[in-house]
Amino acid sequence: MDEITTVFVTESREQLAAMEAALLELENAPGDADTLNAIFRSAHTIKGGAGVVECGFIVAFTHVVENALDKLRNGEIAVDGDLVAVLLACSDHINALLDVLESGTPAPAADLQADGDALLDRLQRGWLSGEGKQSGGSTPPATSDGTVESSGGGVVETDCWHISLRFGQDVLRQGMDPLSFLRYLTSLGTIVRLETLADAMPAADDMDPEACYLGFEIHFASSADKAAIERVFDFVRDECTLHILPPRSRLADYVALIKALPEDPMRLGEILVRVGALTQAELDVGLAAQQAPEATAAEETAAPLPLGEILVEQQVVQPELVEAAVVKQKQVGEKKAAEARLIRIQADKLDALIDLVGELVIAGAGVNLLAARSGLAELTEATSVMSRLVESIRDSALQLRMVQIGETFNRFNRVVRDVSKELGKDIELVVSGAETELDKSVVEKIGDPLMHLVRNAIDHGIEPAEARAAAGKPERGRLSLNACHDSGSIVIEVSDDGGGLNREKIARKAVERGLVPAGHPLSDQEVYNLIFEPGFSTADKVSNLSGRGVGMDVVKRNIQSLRGRVEVDSQPGEGTRFTIRLPLTLAIIDGFLVGAGSAGYVVPLDMVVECLELPPQGGDSHYLNLRGEVLPFIRLRDLFEIRGEQPARENVVVVKAAGQKAGIVVDELLGEFQTVIKPLGHLFRNLRGIGGSTILGSGEVALILDVQALIHLAARRDEPATALSRS
Repeated sequence: MDEITTVFVTESREQLAAMEAALLELENAPGDADTLNAIFRSAHTIKGGAGVVECGFIVAFTHVVENALDKLRNGEIAVDGDLVAVLLACSDHINALLDVLESGTPAPAADLQADGDALLDRLQRGWLSGEGKQSGGSTPPATSDGTVESSGGGVVETDCWHISLRFGQDVLRQGMDPLSFLRYLTSLGTIVRLETLADAMPAADDMDPEACYLGFEIHFASSADKAAIERVFDFVRDECTLHILPPRSRLADYVALIKALPEDPMRLGEILVRVGALTQAELDVGLAAQQAPEATAAEETAAPLPLGEILVEQQVVQPELVEAAVVKQKQVGEKKAAEARLIRIQADKLDALIDLVGELVIAGAGVNLLAARSGLAELTEATSVMSRLVESIRDSALQLRMVQIGETFNRFNRVVRDVSKELGKDIELVVSGAETELDKSVVEKIGDPLMHLVRNAIDHGIEPAEARAAAGKPERGRLSLNACHDSGSIVIEVSDDGGGLNREKIARKAVERGLVPAGHPLSDQEVYNLIFEPGFSTADKVSNLSGRGVGMDVVKRNIQSLRGRVEVDSQPGEGTRFTIRLPLTLAIIDGFLVGAGSAGYVVPLDMVVECLELPPQGGDSHYLNLRGEVLPFIRLRDLFEIRGEQPARENVVVVKAAGQKAGIVVDELLGEFQTVIKPLGHLFRNLRGIGGSTILGSGEVALILDVQALIHLAARRDEPATALSRS
C-alpha cells in the first residue's frame, strides 16, 4: 500500500469516527443543521478521497450514502431511529471496505459485497425511492393570486426571488422581444408581482421607435436555483442589466451549504458559485470591476476593493452570504495552517525513540555514579547539566506518546446505543474527563476491559424502565465514564445508577462453588471482589451479552498486566462504581531509590509523601503514630525475607495511593532516581508487591515496588505478608 493510500485510510477512519459520533448526536437532536452538515461533510470527504486513490467500490457505496444524507440535509426525508441505525451500519461497512483496501485486495469478498448491497437496498426502498417530505428551503407551489400554500393547507405570504431587469436599447433591433423572456420565466414559477419602470424613456420627440427603454422589478416564486433563472436571459444577457437576489429563506440554506463545503482552499467567489448563491457570469462581472483600471494616480496606488463589497454593490448577492463565505475561508485557512504544523509518524518509530531515551537515562545514571566516585567537581557539575538535559528529553519524548482518553470513551456512545436498544432499555451515557491524557500504549490496552464493564453495567446494573419507575427512579438510566489524574496515576471510573450488586446472591453463589466456606463472615468489599473470580457469574440465564462468567476475571487480569488495579463499590438500589487505577506511562517514571539489605528498591516518586526515621518505640506493632494519625507500615526486610543484621536506624517512606496512606520501612534512603521500567518475565507475573524492575547506574537490577499492593498488605496484617504468595 503506497503512502497516499495509507494517509487516505487513516484520515477516512478519523472521518468515520466523527460521522458516527455525529449520527448518535443527531438521534438526540434531529433538527440540528450543524450536525447534519458534519455528517454529510464526512461522507463527502471519504468519497472524494476514495476517488483520488481510485478505489471504485468505496466510491460506489459512499455515493448512495451521500445521496441519502443529501436528502436528509435538505429536509426531504425525516430523521428517525431506523434511518440512524442504517446509516451507522453503513459507517461500519465503509470501515470494512477500508480494511479491504488496506489489505491490498482488489475487491471485497462476496459476503461483504452482499452485506453492502443489502444496506443500499434498505436505503433505496426505505428512504431514497419515495418523494419524501418537502424541504424546508424549497418554495411551496404558488396559487393564482400570488400567495403560496403551506404544508398544512393554509395560505402564507410568499417568499420570492427578486429580479431586477433593465433591457438595453438595442434589444428590439436584434430581434428580441422583452415580453417573451417574461413569458418563458413563468415556465419556472410564478411572477407574484411585476413593476414596469419607464424612467429611462425620453421625451416623445427624442424617442426612437426601434429602441427599448423598459425595465422591470419582479417578485418571482420558484423552486428553481439561481443559475436556472439566469439561463432564461442567456440570449439577451449581454444586452441587459440583470440582478438576481434569492429569497430570504434561501439565505439559511446557502449558509448551510457554505459550512458543508469540503475543507479545500477556495476563493470567496468560488465558494459562492459552488453553493449556487452566485453564477459564474455574475462572478466574472465582479472580477472585471475589481480589476478595472483606475482613473487617477491616487486611485492606482490604493488597494482594490474586496470582491465581496463589489458583489454586494452590484446587488447580486446578500451581505450575509459574503460574510459566511469569508468565515469559511478563514476556517479553511486556519485548518490548513494547523495541519501544516502536524506530522504523522509510525507508532513503532516512536516506540523505538522511547526505548533509546530509556537507555540514555540508564547510561546517564552510570555516568553520574562515576562522576560522584571521582570526586572531580567540574565533572560532577557537567554530569549534572547532562542529567537535566536527559530529563527534559525524557519528558518531551514521553509527551509525544500521550493521548487523550476521550477518543476511547467516544467509542462507547455507539455501544450504549446498540446494547440498550437490544435490551429495550433507555440509557444515557455521560462522559467527563475526556481530555485526561495517558500513554498511548495504556489507551490501546484499556479498551477491552472498559467494554466488559460498560456492557455489564447495561445488562446487569441498570434495571428496565418499569422496575426503575416502580423504585421511584427516572425511567432513563444513567451510565457514567470519568477519568482524572491522582497521585501520578490515572483513575477511570465506570458507574451506573442501577440496582447495585446483590450481596446475598453473590455470597450464595460463592458458597455453592466452594470459593468460601459456609458461614464464613465476609465484609461487603470481600463479597463484591468475588465477581472477579474466574468463571463466577450470578446470571440466571446465558445471553449473547453476558452470563458465562468469562468477563470480570479478564478485566482484572488485563488491568493487572498494566500494573493497575480495579476496585468495586456498590450501594443497593443506588448503583455500582468500578474504579480503575493505572500508571500514566509504562516506560519511564521518576522514582525514589531505597535500600533494604544489599538490594535496591524503587518507589514511584509521585506516591511518596514524606520520609522520616522510625521511632525506637515502633517495635513490632506494625503501626505508627504520625502526628495523631494511625499509619500502618510494612518492613521490606520482613516482606522479602531479607537475612542479615537489622540496622540500628531504620527509615519510613510514607506513601499514598487511592486516598490511603501506609509506611514502608527500609534500611536507607538513596534519593531520587530516573527509572526505566523493565517488565518482569512471565514466570513472575503473580508476584504481589512488585510492579517491575529497572537497571541502576552501577548495572545492578532494582525492583520497582507496587505501592498499592503494599498499602493493602500493610492495612491487613492478618494475611500472610509475603511477596511471593500468589494472588
